[in-house]
Amino acid sequence: MPIDAAKAIAAEPRSTEISWDHKDIQLYHLGLGAGVPATDPDELRYTLESRLQVLPSFATVAGAGMGVVGGLSAPGIDIDLAAVLHGGQTITLHRPIPVKGRATSTSRVAAVYDKGKAAILVLRSEAADEDGPLWTSDAQIFVRGEGGFGGERGPSVRVEQPDRAPDKVVERRVREDQALLYRLSGDWNPLHADPEFAKLAGFDKPILHGLCSYGMTLKAVVDTLLGGDVTRVRSYSTRFAGVVFPGETLRIRMWRQDSGIQLTVTAVERDDAPVLADTVVAIS
Repeated sequence: MPIDAAKAIAAEPRSTEISWDHKDIQLYHLGLGAGVPATDPDELRYTLESRLQVLPSFATVAGAGMGVVGGLSAPGIDIDLAAVLHGGQTITLHRPIPVKGRATSTSRVAAVYDKGKAAILVLRSEAADEDGPLWTSDAQIFVRGEGGFGGERGPSVRVEQPDRAPDKVVERRVREDQALLYRLSGDWNPLHADPEFAKLAGFDKPILHGLCSYGMTLKAVVDTLLGGDVTRVRSYSTRFAGVVFPGETLRIRMWRQDSGIQLTVTAVERDDAPVLADTVVAIS
């Protein structure tokens, strides 16, 4: 059987040492479109080492960890990578990420859910340094054709959109070269750079990384509603609802809620086609 849920969950966690410094942080921020205008004080906190802060979504690229490909090679999992989609992402911050750090990243398959025609794997990575836990990252991986094994369906992640106008709406343009720059932070999938490969995958041209849209959205929230204070972010979760092409513009709608900030993200050029859904930022 391609997925043995019990074996995958029972497998020993994998640990690896990861490290990063200001260059990794700056490269990640630039890959999200930071630095425009280049001399804007609000942008320098993402690009200038003497003022640098770390956007919490950096946790998704910090070091190798298990990663999606590593997680899909875990015991009990034998699937076709062509059937795999990154369905959702959640990060929980235990304290602010330092500009320079070294940590142990421990990764495992935390859950396997049966959605009937598909399976969902939850790949969990937990990072800790000598001072204790830093973050927990959960990647929800959707595997087409691997359901129907009699497992639990898992929790629903649907978040009802508020029945009122957004408190804030901003637009963020994706540069034509943005996927090329973002992939330097570690995701080398040719889907985001090679036109011929993108056509084989069913797209007219390369698409933007979902985690790039994820990071761009969090930066917009921090800059717009949190006064630029990254330390107020406690957790951030989303469901990937559609693709973005370099050159398009993200429209980000924000609602202040008692529990934090709720968002929807769409592609302006395609009549507000959904990009990120069920998106919530919990704040302090």
